[in-house]
Amino acid sequence: MPTSPRVDDHALAAWTADEAGRVLLDVRRQGLEGRELKDAGDMAAHELLMQMLAEHRPDDAVLSEEEHRGTESRHDRLATDRVWIIDPLDGTREFSEPPRDDWAVHVALWQAGELLAGAVAQPALGMTFHTGEPPVVPPATSSRPRIAVSRSRPPAFVEALAEEIGAELVPMGSAGAKVMSVVRDVADAYVHAGGQYEWDSAAPVAVARAAGLHTSRVDGSPLLYNQVDVRLPDLVVCRAELAEPILAFVREHGTD
Repeated sequence: MPTSPRVDDHALAAWTADEAGRVLLDVRRQGLEGRELKDAGDMAAHELLMQMLAEHRPDDAVLSEEEHRGTESRHDRLATDRVWIIDPLDGTREFSEPPRDDWAVHVALWQAGELLAGAVAQPALGMTFHTGEPPVVPPATSSRPRIAVSRSRPPAFVEALAEEIGAELVPMGSAGAKVMSVVRDVADAYVHAGGQYEWDSAAPVAVARAAGLHTSRVDGSPLLYNQVDVRLPDLVVCRAELAEPILAFVREHGTD
């Protein structure tokens, strides 16, 4: 396991996400395919992140997608002030389809009601975005707004939204990749209402906020983390100028 002197929370989020990404790239080179590759990646990244956080933040709780499936946490996350919210491999489908790059590692820190730090690694791009050095969102280069959507099941209401505001849809994989596409000027918005969990969006939202982007539920209410119910089914991440048109459309038409 990698070793490092004690670092601040922003640097730790970035370092752990980056190291998990390196492990995932190694797994991808082992010649596995399909479900076997997905499971190997999930497990390798999860085990590394849990080991690193146990070593460097032993008093903090962890909420992980993999741990939530059945393994008991070492701390009661609802009784602690600091909780790491991690998704060791966001976009397992895309990870299992080399050379796709739209998958990610999410590491975020929730403290006393707020997302304090976060990092999103996109290992196949060789990029890690984090709150220690917030990314600068480039000026928009597209004449039309671009909305990142699921490759396989873009919500019907987003198609109607795109028509309303004159936008085009940009299909891609993981939630982290979609949010980072807004940070990178590959898209201008990510609008989702098809069901997610806290680990799907915590780190991407932390990075997006640090970059100055709008983040909220689709009804405009705040995104809350470390809740009893870890489902967080919808969100909007977008350039500030698109927030009101998007939220106004949802207020008028809903998401059904």
